[in-house]
Amino acid sequence: MLKKFFTAVGEYMILLGKSLQKPQKMRVFWKLFMREINDLGVNSFGLVVFTSIFVGAVVAIQMFNNFDASSFPIPTSFVGYATKAVLVLEFSPTIISLILAGKVGSYIASSIGTMRVSEQIDALDIMGVNSPNFLILPKIIACVLFNPILIAISIVFGIGGGYIAGILTGNWTENDYIVGIQMYMPNLFIYYAFIKTIVFAFIIATVPSYFGYFVKGGSLEVGRASTQAVVWTMVFIIISELILTQLILS
Repeated sequence: MLKKFFTAVGEYMILLGKSLQKPQKMRVFWKLFMREINDLGVNSFGLVVFTSIFVGAVVAIQMFNNFDASSFPIPTSFVGYATKAVLVLEFSPTIISLILAGKVGSYIASSIGTMRVSEQIDALDIMGVNSPNFLILPKIIACVLFNPILIAISIVFGIGGGYIAGILTGNWTENDYIVGIQMYMPNLFIYYAFIKTIVFAFIIATVPSYFGYFVKGGSLEVGRASTQAVVWTMVFIIISELILTQLILS
């Protein structure tokens, strides 16, 4: 078991080394890159917005209920601040990344795995093309560049969801919520959120690529590889979050 793990780590590192090389043809690379921006980033926009609005509303309502049940009087303006803090520190960078790991990770693993079992990757290698660089590098750059944009959108719409919840429930005024949003938050929290996002984006792009690239068999194995890719991507995201939290916020 341990030998198999270290073999997988070695294969992953070698695959990364081949992927992170200068593209052989920049015009082809940019074409692939723009396609990956659409497939991995733009197509996830609706899911991110929908999830963020409703979770932002739920977080705001929960914060109000907790403050209301407190034995100490807490101004309702802190509902806005607490909602913003939860979204920036945890929900948007981590939970949205886990959702993207399921959506984007399965797509990456299945698309590369299908090319492997249909021998398209073998054909690229025979033609002298660096197949890891050709297939994986555009995905890495697309995720690393576009995922922070998705997280920023998630934060904005999540805060908007809390604002809407206040209007619908009447538990806090619009002015109080806006005052809470404008309260000071350390810049370190913002840096922490986006550093996490970039690391998670790299994991989302590379781990499923590894499982798809080394799949063996037929369509059934591609499905299994996609499932394994999503599970291990989520595991590595959670582990890396623990490490980054200790390094940045401690």
